Amino acid sequence: MLNKNCESSIKSHLCKLKDITLQTSSDLLIVVVVSNASIKNHVATLIAHVHIYSSPVVKTIHHAVNITSTKAKLFVIRCGINQATHLLNIKKIVIISDSIHVAKRIFDSSVHPYQIYLVAISCKLRKFFTRSSNNSIEFWDCLSCCNWGLHLIIDKEIKKFNLIPILLCKSSWDLSRKNEYNNILNVWKMYFQASDNKG
Repeated sequence: MLNKNCESSIKSHLCKLKDITLQTSSDLLIVVVVSNASIKNHVATLIAHVHIYSSPVVKTIHHAVNITSTKAKLFVIRCGINQATHLLNIKKIVIISDSIHVAKRIFDSSVHPYQIYLVAISCKLRKFFTRSSNNSIEFWDCLSCCNWGLHLIIDKEIKKFNLIPILLCKSSWDLSRKNEYNNILNVWKMYFQASDNKG
């Protein structure tokens, strides 16, 4: 278990992450998903990079407003798993995230508010494991303090985004959405009143 307060633990963990990188750089059957999520100014930035043969093949960036940190981190892990399971001939998926405590919720079958992610991820993984009984998935923790190369790239990308939402609270967003719907309905009413086919 990684202990962020112990320098020897961080060094040991960093060596293991480097070993994973070396292993995957020589094996086309292994995919590595590195993910991170950050919330600033009520806007969540979610990034997942998918690597095969030490080359990035898929990069996804999402932004979400008014979302909890746990939901954001589960969503980005889900996106990474979705991308990885769509790749053909993959036998092993390695998920590397700075929120391994959140990833544990994926396999928690008790009732909790994140079950929608559990169901979505389970469906993808079931298809992945159905392809071959030898298929596997691993989860690895990588805190920012590790300064591991692939995670640093995503960490820098997340920090450079500084989106400022136009509407800071959900009630304002709901009001704006209601106004937009009302405008659409008014346009439809005008078209209907001017139409020769009414009645």
